[in-house]
Amino acid sequence: MRPEEWFGQRTYHYSEFSDIGELVRLKKEQGLSISVCLPTRNEADTIPNILPVIRRSLMERHQLVDQLAIIDSRSTDETAKVAKEHGAEVFFDDEYLTGQPRACGKGEALWKSLVPLTGDIIVWVDSDIKNFSPHFIYGLVGPLLTNIKIGYVKGYYRRPLFLGEMKRETGGGRVTEICARPLLNMFYPELAGLIQPLSGEYAGRRSILESVPFFTGYGVEIGLGIDVFRKYGLESIAQTDLKRRVHHNQSTEALGRMSFGIIQAVFKRLQDEGRITLRDDPGADYQSIFFREGKYGIESQKLQVVERPPLATLDEYRRLHPKTHQEPLP
Repeated sequence: MRPEEWFGQRTYHYSEFSDIGELVRLKKEQGLSISVCLPTRNEADTIPNILPVIRRSLMERHQLVDQLAIIDSRSTDETAKVAKEHGAEVFFDDEYLTGQPRACGKGEALWKSLVPLTGDIIVWVDSDIKNFSPHFIYGLVGPLLTNIKIGYVKGYYRRPLFLGEMKRETGGGRVTEICARPLLNMFYPELAGLIQPLSGEYAGRRSILESVPFFTGYGVEIGLGIDVFRKYGLESIAQTDLKRRVHHNQSTEALGRMSFGIIQAVFKRLQDEGRITLRDDPGADYQSIFFREGKYGIESQKLQVVERPPLATLDEYRRLHPKTHQEPLP
């Protein structure tokens, strides 16, 4: 499938799946279950905007979602307490796969979340969305339920940019445009049609997600896109327009650290494929420049992106999910 053809056939709008009753029927007909999970760290103030909406609309009114959970990285606020109050199961990432070398970051949490989650379809949603609506969920699972050839769905949207008193209706997703998309165009042009390859809202079939590696930290989204494409082909990927997403915009310095993780992941995959050869292992120390009290300074932070193996290769995971290890998609 050529990228232009893919864009026309695999790009959706959430309104195409607004008949939630039909999605429930398809889910039951196919014998599937759906888990929704939010990765969290100190999100007690924001998850009340999300969890009650999912529970009321997609679990009580419509039985589309079977499991609602957070995977928490030991928040120091009341994130776990608030999540339980809103009916979500609470899992802690450091309690799973403890035999693996220690790592941290968002990608680590998502990888480990597949252990306690029970669904055949997994939906991950970032926990800082301020304008959450049920369409963030049904817009992602819709393509999976209506087309058995699709195994992985990314969300995309307009992202307003808030910087101090300044507000722009577009301009969010800066790392996507200045880092991720240039890298994909250079090395994986088949994926250049992904409007937001770094979006934190996406869904996939467990049988796919357990069969590919995960990068820890900020390398997780671009790594999953590349690896699903490599293993299952472009036709297995889709994207859905979720219209608009409002969240806290990160500082330029934080975006630099994010880009550092993304570049590590892409270079690691290119080296594995034999497309580039690095003389030395890429450094993991990130030197940040800061300006305080009228002076510039420099500080070092280790930002090591680690590649986690496919979960289906680990005995601990296979014991808990013995029936899911099969090649997905016809």
